[in-house]
Amino acid sequence: MILPVEIAVEGLTDEVVMKRLLDQVGLPYGHTYGKRGKDHILKALNNYNQAARHSPWVVLVDLDDEPECAPLLVRQHLPRPNTGMKFRVAVRAIEAWLLADRDTLAEFLAVSRNRLPSQPETEPDPKATLISLARQSRRRDVRDGMVPRPGSGAKVGPDYIAYLTQYVTHLWRPDVAAQHSDSLRRCIEALQTLKNWTPAP
Repeated sequence: MILPVEIAVEGLTDEVVMKRLLDQVGLPYGHTYGKRGKDHILKALNNYNQAARHSPWVVLVDLDDEPECAPLLVRQHLPRPNTGMKFRVAVRAIEAWLLADRDTLAEFLAVSRNRLPSQPETEPDPKATLISLARQSRRRDVRDGMVPRPGSGAKVGPDYIAYLTQYVTHLWRPDVAAQHSDSLRRCIEALQTLKNWTPAP
């Protein structure tokens, strides 16, 4: 029997993406933890790792603007992961994984495919890149929903998460995106190893 995978992520968008990835590789998922930002995840990481002795876990954080590469960040925060723990880092943010499927995202945002970056993991701020693309959309609802309103002080529009949830659930192709995002490819490969995982006696 394949055990449900427990999830710990920074926020709602990350949760939707991770559940889509688990569906992609054929793994059931259990509860979702965190959703209070990166610092909260890292503080609780050792507790999650202890729990991974008894059930499979995936923990996902964004690299953001940290100078370390993703593997170094993993080693610094979790040098001795239990076998049930998959601690993954999105380079440089989860939005880069979405930008990596250029065809479907361009269609969803109603923008030219050529406007999307060919190497999304080199974008310094993938979320800002995605917002900039939404601002150029031919669809008014996308512009109104995803782009922050002038003077609001918000980083994203009022329906940003709802639109990304719709995209990830119905259009995003993780297998295609993984061809243009190394951190996504590695995450998928790590998840696949949980299929045969069993807790230690």
